[in-house]
Amino acid sequence: MATTTSASFARFSVISRPSSHPQFILFNIAPRTGIPHSRSGAARFRCSAGQTGFFTKLGRLIKEKAKSDVEKVFSGFSKTRNNLAVIDELLLYWNLSDTDRVLDELEEALLMSDFGPKITIKIVENLREDIFSGKLKSGSEIKEALKRNVLELLTSKGSKTELQLGFRKPAVIMIVGVNGGGKTTSLGKLAYRLKNEGAKILMAAGDTFRAAASDQLEIWAERTGCEIVVAESEKAKASSVLSRAVKKGKELGFDIVLCDTSGRLHTNYSLMEELISCKKSVAKIVPGAPNEILLVLDGTTGLNMLPQAREFNDVVGVTGLILTKLDGSARGGCVVSVVDELGIPVKFVGVGEGVEDLQPFDAEAFVNAIFM
Repeated sequence: MATTTSASFARFSVISRPSSHPQFILFNIAPRTGIPHSRSGAARFRCSAGQTGFFTKLGRLIKEKAKSDVEKVFSGFSKTRNNLAVIDELLLYWNLSDTDRVLDELEEALLMSDFGPKITIKIVENLREDIFSGKLKSGSEIKEALKRNVLELLTSKGSKTELQLGFRKPAVIMIVGVNGGGKTTSLGKLAYRLKNEGAKILMAAGDTFRAAASDQLEIWAERTGCEIVVAESEKAKASSVLSRAVKKGKELGFDIVLCDTSGRLHTNYSLMEELISCKKSVAKIVPGAPNEILLVLDGTTGLNMLPQAREFNDVVGVTGLILTKLDGSARGGCVVSVVDELGIPVKFVGVGEGVEDLQPFDAEAFVNAIFM
């Protein structure tokens, strides 16, 4: 019995041990100073993969953190909120005879914030119906009904906002997107958040198309104190880098492997095909992997993000979205549009430049942030 227990622990321990495979290029980089680093989460969840519920606990911790960081989300959507502040002015002195004019101006405000025509018309017509049926009798009631409508749109089609990491270690997360959207930066910030909650993270520098991408990810590995696998040569394929990283993650007991991929235009079909190869390569090592394929979208592009999101989803099957740069945009309504159009949940939003400013998406906090 003791022999069985020992063998099981050797198989599932998250404690790193020296590699017996020198062909892997693996760096263990100490964190830079100046970045806040929490040990409480690590101490709390330093356990073997054999203990069930690790990823469930991890997801709950991230969700709880999102609730406590609501102020970051509130400040991050200030430009969108300012854009929609006119709604409060419209509803302040609302009366029934003024309904059509008020709703027309409300419609314009929603469109200006990139809620999109389809969503905007749906919301406005719902409000119109409830007003004329007598369900809504004051400006404050209309405002609350507006918030409920937006919240329902977000939760009905994009309810699974938590990371779905399964039960087998390592969990594999692929990060995809076009160049310039914040893909590699989002991966680094996600690594920071997951590590601080107690997960042992391995990064994979799978962006072999852009020369500086590997260097950029190595800097993030240094900042976060994570290990990283990089390409062995300049001509290495992304799929081989990811494959080697997942093998290493499996052998050394890492909890999560975060895989960067080459940034590409959604219209570049040869590069999009490479993503399929990457997806297949990790699935050969860990059945069911990747657990998540997160698409990074630039929030400043507003509704223009929809075509690329559709294309990526058609090619690799996107499981969640990371919307970046929303703090610099007044087009936060695109969050609602992309969820409604694609039925893909938003998992994280970027609301600032700081390492802690990649926030888990909480629909209720978002609604409260854009409507004062």
